[in-house]
Amino acid sequence: MDVNQNADSTADTNHDTDVTVVGAGPVGLVLAAELALAGARVQVLERLAEPDTGMKAGGINVPTAEALDRRGLLPAAERVQRDLLAKLGPLTRPGGDHRPGDGRAPHEPRFTGHFAGMVLDPGLVDWADPDLAAHTAVDGARMVPQRELEELLAAHVARLGVPVRRGAEVTAFEDTGDAVLLDTTASPVRTGWLVGCDGGRSTVRRLAGIAFPGTDPELTGHLAVADIADPHELADGWTWSARGAYRYGPQPGRVVTVEFDGAAADRSAPVTLEHLQTVLRRVSGTGVTLTALRGPATRWSDNARQAAAYRSGRVLLAGDAAHVHSPFGGQGLNLGIGDAMNLGWKLGAVVAGWAPEGLLDTYDAERRPLGAWVLDWTRAQTGVLRGDAKSAALREVLADLLATRDGATHAVKKISGVTQRLDLPGDHPLVGRAAPDLRLQDGTRLADHGHDGGFLLLDRTPDGTLARLAAPWTGRVRTVTDGRATPVGVLVRPDGVVAWACDTVAGAVTGSVAGADPGAEGLGAALHRWAGAPSPSSSLSVAPAPARGSGPDREPDREPAG
Repeated sequence: MDVNQNADSTADTNHDTDVTVVGAGPVGLVLAAELALAGARVQVLERLAEPDTGMKAGGINVPTAEALDRRGLLPAAERVQRDLLAKLGPLTRPGGDHRPGDGRAPHEPRFTGHFAGMVLDPGLVDWADPDLAAHTAVDGARMVPQRELEELLAAHVARLGVPVRRGAEVTAFEDTGDAVLLDTTASPVRTGWLVGCDGGRSTVRRLAGIAFPGTDPELTGHLAVADIADPHELADGWTWSARGAYRYGPQPGRVVTVEFDGAAADRSAPVTLEHLQTVLRRVSGTGVTLTALRGPATRWSDNARQAAAYRSGRVLLAGDAAHVHSPFGGQGLNLGIGDAMNLGWKLGAVVAGWAPEGLLDTYDAERRPLGAWVLDWTRAQTGVLRGDAKSAALREVLADLLATRDGATHAVKKISGVTQRLDLPGDHPLVGRAAPDLRLQDGTRLADHGHDGGFLLLDRTPDGTLARLAAPWTGRVRTVTDGRATPVGVLVRPDGVVAWACDTVAGAVTGSVAGADPGAEGLGAALHRWAGAPSPSSSLSVAPAPARGSGPDREPDREPAG
């Protein structure tokens, strides 16, 4: 589908705002920011009067960290990780030996994750694997807990001028075909589009009548940081028993419990100190005593469901509103951020009028397979975590596999997200994948040029052939020229996905000339497909290297990282 087909020349402005995002968690904030960068008038509604301070995800994967990097937020995320590592102190082990030239600063830890509580040994991982080696620039920004991530994103949204209206809960809405009329506890809203980023119990999804099929929960989990009178009673790491499983660490006081009890009857009830102590004693088989909670504890299950559709008319879903699953492997937050990055530029293009509504169909088509994979990845861990003899035997088999170089490397690649690929037209191995760390001769990286949220075209042809071909798309496509290297040309969508790439000058212009077959896999075909119709009056714009102090929170003395 070419996005220029049937696109309106101007956006509909007969409403209070172009897009209303429901939910001010990380997914809603990222989506709102992407829409703002695309020029849409956007607001965020949040039913909670204050941010949720409960413990949730403890880190982010590579695609999420790279999304922050592309918007100039990497230095801020790196500061979060440095501060957290300083607090953890000697409990954090650097994983693997640092090799000069791999893009990492000395002493940066390797983050591997776990599968069903089996922590992956960083010393076994082949960090020279091409998939891993191509994405090292964000190594210093992986340990960003959800609470700190929300603070970082809230500041980003505020800089972009996006209003976040707290204490405003959606109670009803009507999709009229050309707008969505919202009833909220604050005031009525007329909006062009409505996006539910309001969690697994999404009000938007329910009111839209979108089915949520999946598998019922088998377990109840708890996550908390507590003051413990006798921490020596608990074993470090994950421990299994017939009663369930628990993890103590890595930081002092952090406990995770898992019980196969068919899920809690009331998941909305607060988790009290007494309740958590009872559960931890039951699962660990100890008399451990908790004296205080450091912040609210959270309760979760392995309920695994995916929305039957990510879109219904002018209503769309993203994040947990579109899919829920257990937090095993830390996939949920990252899956939702990926949704927001994918949807943001596409909905922004529709609002701006240079893309038809049909572009939004690619959102469901591209994100649904990744959501289905995550659900199965977490379901498999539920099966392995059970306390019965068969699951215990399966754990032993998997533990042997994960203790090999190939097994550990494969699992880390999956957990980190570096192997994610969308089914896009084109035969080049980069197409459909996240753009790798591409260093330029001026000392910058390609990601440094993407802070404004548009398309990026890397042109390494000797005479600027690609820049000239892309000139009619100026305003949507920023061209960055570089010295001779491979790949010769790369077109990166606003969500960081490579839409087209070529390794030779001859191949770079195939299908890119006027009148060429629109199905040909050249640059011109890719630009028509994703960046809409060209503007004949446009003039060429070649991006200069950004100044060292450019971008939000850019640190002037920071060395190129990728």
